[in-house]
Amino acid sequence: MLSSLSVTDFLNEIASNAPAPGGGSAAALAASLGTALTSMVCRLTLGKKKYADVQSEMKEALKQSEELRAKCNAIIDEDTFAFNNVMAAYGLQKETEEQKTKREVEIQEAMRTATLVPLKLMGLCIDAMRFVKIIVEKGNQNSISDAGVAALMLHAGCEGAALNVKINLASLSDAHFVDQTKTQLEQYHTSLNTLTSDIFAFMNKPLA
Repeated sequence: MLSSLSVTDFLNEIASNAPAPGGGSAAALAASLGTALTSMVCRLTLGKKKYADVQSEMKEALKQSEELRAKCNAIIDEDTFAFNNVMAAYGLQKETEEQKTKREVEIQEAMRTATLVPLKLMGLCIDAMRFVKIIVEKGNQNSISDAGVAALMLHAGCEGAALNVKINLASLSDAHFVDQTKTQLEQYHTSLNTLTSDIFAFMNKPLA
């Protein structure tokens, strides 16, 4: 599994001439880093007298962040697996009409899955950003820069996933699915931009 590799080995896999793992798995890694940093800030807030009034909120944020981290981490492998399935479908025989029909069905099914995986990652990034907003505003202010990096990683993961969704949509023939997915993309982008703006507006406030 890619997610079990060392950092160096994973980067070597990305840097190789193999088409996967690629941008999709890298986006999932960025999202995982964002959730990990969120969890760190939660832990650096818990147990601090100065933040006694937000302890329960931090505990819940930590719980949710760790669950999101596991899901984002799983997509590192899911994305590569989905891409490999697309390549396998394109490699099917196409000599007879029956083979051509079967091949096209397999390609469409594989492309649909390869679209849903990064779309799922986008949703996870949006959910995670909501907890970043909480820790930026209420968490340990000595670690606010770490929370900012968490937001940047999640933003990058979400935008990276969006690129993969868009490129895959161009190969899908199901117009209803394509339209639904485009609508979801727009909704995710609206949420992402709002959360990012709110987070950095708070971070960039003049120091008291």
